[in-house]
Amino acid sequence: MRRKAREYAVQILYSLDLNPVPAKEALTLFWEQNPAKPETVDYATKLVEGTLERKKQIDALLSKHSNHWKVERMPVTDRNILRLGTYELLAEGVPPKVALNEAIELAKRFGTTDSSTFVNGVLDGILQELDPKNIQTVS
Repeated sequence: MRRKAREYAVQILYSLDLNPVPAKEALTLFWEQNPAKPETVDYATKLVEGTLERKKQIDALLSKHSNHWKVERMPVTDRNILRLGTYELLAEGVPPKVALNEAIELAKRFGTTDSSTFVNGVLDGILQELDPKNIQTVS
């Protein structure tokens, strides 16, 4: 259920990135077109709203840890997977290794052949800053 919710959250964040409308409007339209189980809708909505609420903080972390990449110049898919992954690293309740692994899997599914490596590198740097005990990269 959570993996599907993350997939939906990335799709919604991607849509909002390309077509900035009020989040509630985007969520309503998305769920009308993509009916899902209530618990999936709830979790995906929580992820989207949390990511958007902390977007400034998240983008600052992404900028700091993505060598030679400005956040606004990143591929849209990668940028939104990174935003979601960073939100989950910042939020309580998701083990860091799970957040990292899920973001990598999203990058493999929705990104290019290089996306998973890029996402792994950026999120690993953020994770090390947030919790220096987590120095092992997930692959």
